[in-house]
Amino acid sequence: QVQLVESGGGSVQAGGSLRLVCKASGLTFANYRMGWLRQAPGKERESVATIDDLSRQIDYADSVKGRFTVSRDNARKILYLQMDNLKSEDTAVYYCAARYRYVDRYEHWGQGTQVTVSS
Repeated sequence: QVQLVESGGGSVQAGGSLRLVCKASGLTFANYRMGWLRQAPGKERESVATIDDLSRQIDYADSVKGRFTVSRDNARKILYLQMDNLKSEDTAVYYCAARYRYVDRYEHWGQGTQVTVSS
């Protein structure tokens, strides 16, 4: 059974930092492209960052470029999202998601972790 478990969310003031962690189990992690997505109240879910299986291709939403950094540790089956210079508009539930390298849609999702940024 595939499980993705996020942690590291919390409340922080604007300008602060958080690091989200997603621990994967039940899958060959190195074969999956991973992503961080978020959903704010009343808004659609949006992609924040994506990283391919070997960390060769990394993409960010324009709104987080220069502030967020995604990385992965395939040996430990962990996905990270370092978030710096947080803004109030970053407040959302953050999800990690996985898709097999040749699949277009995310197949597996974590339960989400809340990030709240106060101004």
